[in-house]
Amino acid sequence: MTISDEPVHAVIVVPTSTPMVSILGHRDELMRVIEGAFKDVVIMTRGNEITLDGPSETIGLIESLIAQMILVLRTGQGLTTESVERSITMLRSDVKPADVLTASILSSRGKTIRAKTLNQKHYVDAIDENTVIFGIGPAGTGKTYLAVAKAVQALQSKQISRIILTRPAVEAGERLGFLPGTLSEKIDPYLRPLYDALHDMLDPDSIPRLITSGVIEVAPLAYMRGRTLNDAFIILDEAQNTSAEQMKMFLTRLGFGSTMVITGDVTQVDLPSGTTSGLRIVREILDGVEDVSFCELTSTDVVRHRLVGQIVDAYTRYDEQRQANASQAGLRQDRV
Repeated sequence: MTISDEPVHAVIVVPTSTPMVSILGHRDELMRVIEGAFKDVVIMTRGNEITLDGPSETIGLIESLIAQMILVLRTGQGLTTESVERSITMLRSDVKPADVLTASILSSRGKTIRAKTLNQKHYVDAIDENTVIFGIGPAGTGKTYLAVAKAVQALQSKQISRIILTRPAVEAGERLGFLPGTLSEKIDPYLRPLYDALHDMLDPDSIPRLITSGVIEVAPLAYMRGRTLNDAFIILDEAQNTSAEQMKMFLTRLGFGSTMVITGDVTQVDLPSGTTSGLRIVREILDGVEDVSFCELTSTDVVRHRLVGQIVDAYTRYDEQRQANASQAGLRQDRV
């Protein structure tokens, strides 16, 4: 047994200014998360004291976790089972959860928007530090939402003079020409997620005025051709549904004083068979180009229902197994 593994006894005294129920959670749900993550430690609570018995290294992690939880609570935020799970993951990566969970991006309409995971924090930091940023990951990881929040923040602080939000009008099997309604009515459903994000961050009554004045533009990707976009925060959403040619067209719209954020999920491509996704090959093309950043988000960054992350993982395993089976079938065919 190493010195760090020797069992020790420790007592954490929670300050009286922090309600013990905020640390334990409703019906002790937060403490159960901690107990499940550190099964080699016996944890007892009494009054405002938490008693720990177990390996010193693990106890050190729990002490750091409780200290970080108290820091987060002092900012007025609540804690959830998900935020405690993410905090444990961060601590194991030598990252202080409070530095991530208390950094505000935007405060609007009575709520504050913040990164909730370490990769989300890296993504937000990359937007601050680079001109062209790619946010790549599965559904529910906050790629678009955080990008829109950074765009609104940049507009409010007068770093840019307009926001441009765009998506390719390509979805599962539907073509615009076969949908009912005018061109505007056909396009609006594709852009609805972008409108929804804006409504979360701005006074809904101000959005039509900002759109009419051109301060905010929400348009399909085809409308970007031939333009130079200066002094703008530009977001291309669902970029996995761009062809290689469309991706090049979009990236070359970049003008002076602008920031571009490109988001997408390479596992959900709706392009016609035989068309290469521009998002799948752009990293290889732009590798090593200065002021371009690629940020990967994973199922651990999903901030929707906890099942979404498990669904993403299940589909990933299924796809990997299917590819492995196809490769084995190809090898057997070659031997025949």
